[in-house]
Amino acid sequence: MPFEHTPQAPDEVLNLRAVIAAIAAISVVGIALGLGIPLLSIVMENRGYSASLIGTNTAIAGLASLIAAPFATPIASRFGVVQTIFISIMVGAFSFIAFYFFESFLLWGVFRFILHFAMTLLFILSEFWISISAPPSKRGLMLGIYATVLSLGFAVGPWLFSQVGSAGLTPFVLGFGIIILALIPLVLAWKESPNIAGEKHSSFVPFLFAVPTATAAVLVFGAVETGGFSLLPVYGTRLGYSESDSAMLLTVIGLGNVLMQIPIGLLSDRVRDKRYLLLALALFGLIGVMSMTLVAGNWRWFAIVLFLWGGAIAGLYTVGLAHLGSRLTGRDLASANAAFIFCYAIGMLLGPQLIGVGMDWVGPNGFSYALALFFLFYIALSLQRIIFVKRRG
Repeated sequence: MPFEHTPQAPDEVLNLRAVIAAIAAISVVGIALGLGIPLLSIVMENRGYSASLIGTNTAIAGLASLIAAPFATPIASRFGVVQTIFISIMVGAFSFIAFYFFESFLLWGVFRFILHFAMTLLFILSEFWISISAPPSKRGLMLGIYATVLSLGFAVGPWLFSQVGSAGLTPFVLGFGIIILALIPLVLAWKESPNIAGEKHSSFVPFLFAVPTATAAVLVFGAVETGGFSLLPVYGTRLGYSESDSAMLLTVIGLGNVLMQIPIGLLSDRVRDKRYLLLALALFGLIGVMSMTLVAGNWRWFAIVLFLWGGAIAGLYTVGLAHLGSRLTGRDLASANAAFIFCYAIGMLLGPQLIGVGMDWVGPNGFSYALALFFLFYIALSLQRIIFVKRRG
């Protein structure tokens, strides 16, 4: 996020209340999004929409995030960081429940845009709040905890979906209520809001390429996470699994994220050149998606692969953030954070589209083949940066 001159936490001082509030709020929303992503995809599948159209609707989330990222700073500067998070939660909650009352494909696109515009502001501002509230010596750990709790939310969401299903008002009311719960920790830490009113802010555009192995990592993660989460339930049903079993596959991925993010975060603090760790995670991601084609017919083996794969690829986000912190400081780091989220949004836009088209063209295994393309892209970029480029990035 392009916040300039916002005071960083002293080296050994941790604003625990602010960190807890930010992590708690964003994680509760993670539960709702974990519920909503498979819910909306399955409802559209039941209505007879193709995987490509489902992917198109899901990709609107990426478009919303692309547009929202540059507005995070001016909106927060005008209304305040915590106040903007509060508004984002309210808007997100009401847009979530609106899906139930309308069936128009066009209106669903509008609601998806509004929901993810608000959630992008929430994610950007919450991560910024964590970054300035944690000292450099503990930032990797805090980001690991943040990623773990958020992943737990994404794991609980699909589990809830597997329990309530896609029929009726219940799943939509449940998502609405869960998002509203995010207001509680926010209100408790209201006075900890960073003061950025009146500051001048520079463009984040140059930082899209300042640390390319970090921004490309989050682009790939955005594509894999959004496209994979939205179309994995469809992939599962086309393989012959029940709606419930397909949703549980998302929970398995989430559990892998939960168990692996703190260890990955701690490891990133001990690796001097984080590009090697990012490359290793991408290689693991490629091996995982190709393994899916071999085990997809057996739910238990498929779940094991997804558990390991999901935990590893989520590290692209955690280590990517840590890599930014190791390369940039101060106002540059703040601006780079907005670029980071912007690239995540590009991935959200590309992932569902490419995966949906892959499944329509090739069949169910097009899911894995499309995911593999993203990992191959990142592996090639990482090798180029490590082998041929000596300057930082």
